[in-house]
Formats: sequence, structure tokens, C-alpha cells
Amino acid sequence: MRYKAEKPSVLFVCSSNSGKSPMAAGLMEAAAAGTVDVHSCGTNPGESVNPESAASLAELGIDISSQVPTAVTDEAQRSADVVVILGSNAQLEEVPGTRYERWEIDEPGLRGIHGEERMRLVRDQIAAKVRSLHQELTGG
Repeated sequence: MRYKAEKPSVLFVCSSNSGKSPMAAGLMEAAAAGTVDVHSCGTNPGESVNPESAASLAELGIDISSQVPTAVTDEAQRSADVVVILGSNAQLEEVPGTRYERWEIDEPGLRGIHGEERMRLVRDQIAAKVRSLHQELTGG
């Protein structure tokens, strides 16, 4: 697979850039250990990272608590090899020449699962998809 730069680049996008996309970015950064450029943005960014999302990653030794949600741009999409849209709330107009994936993440809250347990389930779903994407992008 050919990449736009020296190494593959992934942009994770959700609506607020406060929960799922920063979690995915944190998980990819940990898995990739510098072999993939990783960014996250939102279509309607919030003010800060969701504390429950940050706590669920802190359990794995990953710190996203200081990240600040940012808005997605055409340039961010253009520079990424893969744009991963998490959930159904975020809607993007696709930029030609960039691969897009949508990851539907099961919402445990709809089954009455809330708080830390909910975030762990969401984290674990995202982590499995991140591992698969990392393997695809790096062959490892």
C-alpha cells in the first residue's frame, strides 16, 4: 500500500471529538508506537475530553486527558491516508483521494449499561478495530 507521506496517517473523527475519536487516537498511538501518524477531530467539537473516556484509557496507561477537541478540516482529511468516522452522528463530505471507513460502535447505554462499565465496553470495541487497522497499515 502506498501512503501520502513517509508513514501511514489516520484521522479519527466523531461528532464532538471528546469521546470516541480521542479514545481511538490514543489507542492507535499506543499500538503504533510511532509507526503511524495519528490525529483526531470532530464535526462539532466539544470543550474538553470526556472524563469517563480519559479514565477508561488511563486504566491502560494511556493519557488523553489534556487533549483539546478540534474541528475537522478538509486539509486534515486530505493529508490522511484513512479517515475513520466513529458512530453515526458525524457526517463528512468525503475528500477525493482519501479512504474513508465508518465504525459503528455499539452503545451500551441503550442496554442500560452506564458509567465506567459503559466506557470500558466502548473502549474495548474501539481497541479491537484499532488493532486490526494498525495491522493492515503496518503489516504487523
